[in-house]
Amino acid sequence: MSRSGDSAALEKRARELAQRAKDLRAQLGRVILGQEELIADLLVAVLAGGHVLLEGLPGLGKTKLVKTLASSLGLAFARVQFTPDLMPADVIGTRVVDDRGGALSFRFERGPLFANLVLADEINRATPKTQSALLEAMQEHTVTIGGTTYKMAQPFFVLGTQNPIEMEGTYPLPEAQVDRFLFKLDVGYLGERELLEVLDRTTGAAVP
Repeated sequence: MSRSGDSAALEKRARELAQRAKDLRAQLGRVILGQEELIADLLVAVLAGGHVLLEGLPGLGKTKLVKTLASSLGLAFARVQFTPDLMPADVIGTRVVDDRGGALSFRFERGPLFANLVLADEINRATPKTQSALLEAMQEHTVTIGGTTYKMAQPFFVLGTQNPIEMEGTYPLPEAQVDRFLFKLDVGYLGERELLEVLDRTTGAAVP
C-alpha cells in the first residue's frame, strides 16, 4: 500500500474511533447526568489504558458510572468492597487443595481482580497490606502466587473510589499505588437542572 493509502486508512480509523468515543460518551451521559467533564476524562483514561481514582461523597453515582461503562464496553465487571478486614487473597484469589484424580495438588482460584474492569470501592478503607496486593496487577497486568505468574484479563482497568472527608477507619494510599493511577478525578454534586431530572426519573406521579 502506498504512503497516501496508509495515511487515508489511518485517517479513516481515527474518524471511526472518534465516532465510537462520541457515541460512548453520549450513552454514558444518558445514564449519568451532569458529569460531562468527568465522563470525558474517564474515557481518556480508558483509551490510554490507565487506571482511575474517583474521589467523591457517597451517593453521587460513582458505582453506577463504572457499571455503565463496563456494560457499554462489553467488559466483565467486578466490584470489591474494601474494608479493614479484607485480605489480599479476597482480592487476587488463593491456592486451594484439589483432590480430584486421586492425587492432592494445589489449584489457584482466581479472585475478583481478574475481571476486565474492577471497582475498588472505598479503596482507602483497606489496610496497606491489602492495598499493596493491587500493585503488581496495576503495573504489570500479572499476579504472582506461589511462584506462578498469572496474566490478567485484557483489557484491564482498576477504578478506585474514596471519600474525601471520611477519615475515620481509613488508611492513606501508598505513594507507589497513587503513582499507578493515571488520573484522580473529583466527582461533584449535580446542578439544579440535573437534580430535577433525577427526581423526574426516580419518582412516580403524585397521588391526588
